[in-house]
Amino acid sequence: MSNFKEFLKKKNVNFTVQAYLIDALGAMAFGLFASLLIGTIFDTLGQQLHIESFNVIAQYAKSATGAALGVAIAHALKAPQLVLFSAATVGIAGNTLGGPVGALVATVVATELGKLVSKETRLDIVVTPGVTIIFGVLTAQCVGPTVARFMDWFGTVVKTATEMQPFFMGILVSALIGVALTLPISSAAICIAPSLDGLAGGAATA
Repeated sequence: MSNFKEFLKKKNVNFTVQAYLIDALGAMAFGLFASLLIGTIFDTLGQQLHIESFNVIAQYAKSATGAALGVAIAHALKAPQLVLFSAATVGIAGNTLGGPVGALVATVVATELGKLVSKETRLDIVVTPGVTIIFGVLTAQCVGPTVARFMDWFGTVVKTATEMQPFFMGILVSALIGVALTLPISSAAICIAPSLDGLAGGAATA
């Protein structure tokens, strides 16, 4: 057991709340800002100012969301280079099948497994990205659809409840997001995950 712990320490694999719910979520927010959110800003500017090049930029930026999430999360987990670059593929699969949360789960699993095999064989350039991508995509396929359904359901419940009782639910949503802002986790990632919009989205940003 002690040898295994030493191996994990050597590979910089830390099963902690700090690593997965703080560092990874924070990086997830940066990935979203550098792709989906900046793309949305360019999209709005392009439509309002009638600048076609902004619309093109927006499409490219939004299409890179999964890759940006994967690389950002892997970087936060201190992934070696081959694992970091392979995480782009995993992020795309996770985001496609399970949204941002799907990308988070798939990338965390893939990154940690990739770190374990990194530089352990002479065929590292094949083994490390192979293990990272295979297990990442498999995780995305297994977990992604369930995560997507749950987040869609949760977002729908919050939005429906807010529309039915805008005053009380607005206060509740605002309070919960306010608490999230005081914690060392990404409130942006939390808000985007269930796709809050309308009254619920307004309450979250109030």
